[in-house]
Amino acid sequence: MRGTLSWRPVSTAEVPAVADLLALGGRTVIVTGAAGGIGAGIARRCHEAGANVLLHARRPSPTLQALANALGERVAVATVDLRDADAPESIVTAAVEAFGAADALVNNAAIQPVRALLDIGDEELGDVLDSNVASVFRLTRAFAAQLVHRSRPGAVVTIASIEGEHPPNLHAHYAASKAAVLMHTRTAAAELGRYGIRVNAVAPGLIDRDGLAQAWPEGIARWHAAAPLGRLGRPEDVADAVLFLLSPAARWVSGATLRVDGGVLTQNTW
Repeated sequence: MRGTLSWRPVSTAEVPAVADLLALGGRTVIVTGAAGGIGAGIARRCHEAGANVLLHARRPSPTLQALANALGERVAVATVDLRDADAPESIVTAAVEAFGAADALVNNAAIQPVRALLDIGDEELGDVLDSNVASVFRLTRAFAAQLVHRSRPGAVVTIASIEGEHPPNLHAHYAASKAAVLMHTRTAAAELGRYGIRVNAVAPGLIDRDGLAQAWPEGIARWHAAAPLGRLGRPEDVADAVLFLLSPAARWVSGATLRVDGGVLTQNTW
């Protein structure tokens, strides 16, 4: 005979008020790839929600410095190649030294080369998998280890892609890398939940950027025709999804992938 399940009602004190659901005040968020459009959008939104933000980029740049200057207080910068063996520890350490803690991680940095499968060499394949998969694994591991060491809860959000579920041509290595981080999200959520660490993913569709319409007009036209909501995404669309998953509003959400694609994957492909 099965035993009776214990159940403890959640007290009112444990449920945030509506005004506090998206608040990140007092928390520190690491955002990798912060010099790019999506990364900068995520950093701005987290900062607006009250978080301290560590901006990561592979190298110093005027764009990264301009973002740091625009955000002003509660910002630190770390420039390191995520493929380096000591990069994860150095990024986590930089956040802890700047703000006393590292409470949330957004794995946003990635590369997206375009090449036919038969033309992808081993070096390019390895670079994509190291940049988009191995670096996510290593940084998530280092981030989670310091949380466990300090007995602190936390949250991880990895920026995947709808290409991890529905690959286009010329993106064989990129799509495979994004499929890998979707599974990494689920396995990390399963193992880290016991420590109070939530792990989720956001899978964006096509996000607009400067020059995209001029460089790929036929692709933009196809996207508009396929998207039920009739437009390209914006960095703010991804940033708001990340904010939700990091916030108290998503306190019982882990192992999930939130598509942010304007409904494109609801359409038939035949």
